[in-house]
Amino acid sequence: MDLQKLCFVIIVTAVISLVCYPSSVTAGDIVHDDNLAPKKPGCENDFVLVKVQTWVDGVEDAEFVGVGARFGTTIVSKEKNANQIRLTLSDPLDCCSAPKHKLDGDVIMVHRGHCKFTTKANNAEAAGASALLIINNQKELYKMVCEPDETDLDIQIPAVMLPQDAGSSLEKMLLTNSSVSVQLYSPRRPLVDIAEVFLWLMAVGTILCASYWSAWSAREAAIEQDKLLKDAVDEIPNEKAVGFSTVVDINTTSAVLFVVIASCFLVILYKLMSYWFIELLVVLFCIGGVEFYASAGIANLPGCFVVKPHSMFELFIMIPLSLIWGTLVKVPIRKWFKHAGESYIKVPFFGPLSYLTLAVAPFCIAFAVVWAVYRTVSFAWIGQDILGIALIITVLQIVHVPNLKVGTVLLSCAFLYDIFWVFVSKKVFHESVMIVVARGDRSGEDGIPMLLKIPRLFDPWGGYSIIGFGDILLPGLLIAFSLRYDWLATKSLRAGYFPWAMLAYGLGLLVTYVALNLMDGHGQPALLYIVPFTLGTFLALGKKRGDLRVLWTQGEPETPCSHVRLQHSEELD
Repeated sequence: MDLQKLCFVIIVTAVISLVCYPSSVTAGDIVHDDNLAPKKPGCENDFVLVKVQTWVDGVEDAEFVGVGARFGTTIVSKEKNANQIRLTLSDPLDCCSAPKHKLDGDVIMVHRGHCKFTTKANNAEAAGASALLIINNQKELYKMVCEPDETDLDIQIPAVMLPQDAGSSLEKMLLTNSSVSVQLYSPRRPLVDIAEVFLWLMAVGTILCASYWSAWSAREAAIEQDKLLKDAVDEIPNEKAVGFSTVVDINTTSAVLFVVIASCFLVILYKLMSYWFIELLVVLFCIGGVEFYASAGIANLPGCFVVKPHSMFELFIMIPLSLIWGTLVKVPIRKWFKHAGESYIKVPFFGPLSYLTLAVAPFCIAFAVVWAVYRTVSFAWIGQDILGIALIITVLQIVHVPNLKVGTVLLSCAFLYDIFWVFVSKKVFHESVMIVVARGDRSGEDGIPMLLKIPRLFDPWGGYSIIGFGDILLPGLLIAFSLRYDWLATKSLRAGYFPWAMLAYGLGLLVTYVALNLMDGHGQPALLYIVPFTLGTFLALGKKRGDLRVLWTQGEPETPCSHVRLQHSEELD
């Protein structure tokens, strides 16, 4: 492997390492049954998030989110069943002693103080309060549990903790307004949200398109090589060309190194996560897209313009055009604008640019700038998903798994990597490193850009369903290999490996979402379910059909020569 290939493999590995994030829901956990927190009769509630809707002088105002206590009565789940109740500030503020004034079913707000949570709840209930809001002395929420020796746990009012900033806002409302009321309820998340369905379709569809593109490009390259053989050309390139790029076959060494490099990048992200680091990732994401398209060759993108890129500027402005218009104007554009795409003019600083590039440059630049500037708005996820899908498809065309052995090593390493950084890292860092990075905690932004996400439309808690690029890219490498093998072996659709590999991936991802919902929104490592389904199906099917040795070592069927193989492929089409 020459230096250029080695550098490219390292770049690809680094990018994949930044995007192997678990399928997750970013609105937070709605129900959390913490087995480590002590339970006893009267103190055995699940920890649930609670919405605190406020009204000022009868007008709906801000909404805050708190967490319910282990003790007390449960919070109603439906908004229509939750009453609007007047809010009162406790006196004394910590409610560690009985309030000075009797309450007529009000919701009492208290500071955390130094006494037990149950002491506050008992004092509030004795004074006639209908609910207790405890303001934490930190911005984070705290799980309110019972002490092991507590016995006075017959508490008949709900208790909710709010973060410090929410408490400050409520205190200002009480001091500046005549009447403040609140409504407490904990809506349940739907079992299945339409976002998960669309995300599943996006992931499966991306691999499907990328596999056919990869197989098509490989066959085009093989046809060109066969023409050279027929024309008796003396010098035949010993690299597999795909348009203007080079296919990179990864090996077992690079597959193992993936875990090391990926882990290093993940720890760097975890330690340096900040607003400015997210900004840097956005820039790298855009530059990476340019580099990937430079390697893939825009001219070979199925359905895109036949344009040979001659400069980085031309590549940059052609990327959005290829993404948006490529699949919509495949054949007509190739015919109509082929001449304009192959006619060039020299532009100072930028070098040779085609007339077609100059014509579409304003539209493409506008697309890129609008996404970068407005990526934090509610609809920016659409542009992010478009760019992400295009990036995944391009990588799957450039990077190939040469045989089943390399695919097995790569997916096995990714399998262990995903499990370690989602689950085992909690033991070392006291939180799941991968989930923290995926959500963009401590960055002030809603996650990193290197993932696909769709807003949860019917979830009362909002948030996004997300999936990392790596959960599509890594299995996609094996699935794309299966289709290339089927085409080279002239297998029919029923007798091939590709349909079964796609079915296994789809089922594995489906099981991931089932597990996600069963775990009440806790992030799940998708590869934990996808790898056994996909890799296990491929290995079992290869063993049953007697192709395992060829798949494992060669990765290509045994054929007399290339032109015989191509003839069979053309007949199959």
